[in-house]
Amino acid sequence: MATAKAVKLSDREVTRIARALAEPRRLQILKQIGGCEAGALACRIILEKQDISPATLSHHLKELETANLIETSRDGKFVLVTVKRDVLRAYLAQLSEI
Repeated sequence: MATAKAVKLSDREVTRIARALAEPRRLQILKQIGGCEAGALACRIILEKQDISPATLSHHLKELETANLIETSRDGKFVLVTVKRDVLRAYLAQLSEI
């Protein structure tokens, strides 16, 4: 059985993640995506739970993607979003070393 490679984030990456998560709405969105039992969540489902416009959701998702916390994929006409748990774990591990 192969072990997962540990991710090491640069100081710049840690800062980018911290900035992305400093916005309460983005933290809510990340929690919503991470809480999906299927692993991936359709953007339309996220939008149904958040009281924001599609453009605002798109902006928040772009910020989370730029911070490397999520990845998106297409399934037909749907955009699916998943949390990059290895990056999130690496971020939390580096914070715990402070």
